[in-house]
Amino acid sequence: MAIVIAITFAIMWRLGGMRRHVLGYAISYAAFGTGFLITHLLPASSPFLFHATQFFYSIGAIVLLASVCERVGQRLHIKSQIAVYLVSATVLALVVSVSDEADPRLLIVNIGYGVMFVMGVATLLNARRRDWIDLAMITVLTIQAVDFLVRPTLTLMFERSIDVAAYRDSIYYSLIGLVLAVKSISTAMVLIGATLAEWVTSLRERGDRDDLTGLRNRGAFEHSIRQLLPRAQVEMVPVSLVVADIDHFKQVNDIWGHQAGDAAITAFAKLLETRVRGCDISGRIGGEEFCVAIWNCDNAAAEQLAERIRAAFGKLVHEQLGADIRLTASFGVATARKGETYSRLFARADAALFRAKNNGRNRVENSDTEPDPDFAAGPAAPATTAAPIRTAIG
Repeated sequence: MAIVIAITFAIMWRLGGMRRHVLGYAISYAAFGTGFLITHLLPASSPFLFHATQFFYSIGAIVLLASVCERVGQRLHIKSQIAVYLVSATVLALVVSVSDEADPRLLIVNIGYGVMFVMGVATLLNARRRDWIDLAMITVLTIQAVDFLVRPTLTLMFERSIDVAAYRDSIYYSLIGLVLAVKSISTAMVLIGATLAEWVTSLRERGDRDDLTGLRNRGAFEHSIRQLLPRAQVEMVPVSLVVADIDHFKQVNDIWGHQAGDAAITAFAKLLETRVRGCDISGRIGGEEFCVAIWNCDNAAAEQLAERIRAAFGKLVHEQLGADIRLTASFGVATARKGETYSRLFARADAALFRAKNNGRNRVENSDTEPDPDFAAGPAAPATTAAPIRTAIG
């Protein structure tokens, strides 16, 4: 069942053009399925049985929780999750070396999973987003956490001691098969429901998409962020805006033609999509100008994201331009202030972009690290002389 569920999510991600958290669901269930197979196929007396299953179950839990949190714009603390796994795995190794009983091993690994899910639920609770599907996710993950922490203890109270050789004949083993089946299916149904809801929403939004890049067009982007900013103010969540512009783009069209220019725009859009999360908003707001509204992201993190995108775009190979030609882009960053409107936020980010252009291009400028410009007067007119094209445009 876990493998079928994993394939289902993979198909939905691929054919539905869903965000990467849906792929995360597929990866997590594939890991769970692998763990289930190992549990049944590896000899019960094998010293590696619990180590192997714990590894794949832990990978599945971490990826699942990270994906669910990313869906609502929260970042799971991956290092803490890994730390829980390492501590649990170390204690398990010590127990395996001194005891042939299965019950302490079961307690150790299940408590580890329970702590992981408690951390995941706590992260989700920090998100102020609360529609019915979010509450359903919190509920099923809470049930998962309680089950991992309580069920092993209750079962072993009746089973007493379980020898490893007799593990598959125990009451615990019979019960765990049923419990895992119910938990896997119930959690998957909630996740599939959430994914279908996202897919329906994406179908509605396709009319608001730019035909060339698939990103939101200007009108749709501005509508989305104008709804996002008031919610961020109420929930006290930082929202940052990144405005980007491909450098010397007119020269690309003049020298290589508009098809090459379209290919460059598409390449930049695809790069953006690989760098943003499902809760972020990206759009093409002009010919070669792009905007990204980043949810729950402070100013420093937004600047770092822009820098990573800038560096990655500068390394892209554009086949229609030739192997030795690289394009660059300039970026402006601004973070919404209390009570700030989208127009004001965009003006600050756009002014930062102008400074990046004026200071040599192929750079990131941050509105919050410079004195506010005189918006009433507007930025100075851009220089009309473009840098000559050699082996790079920047």
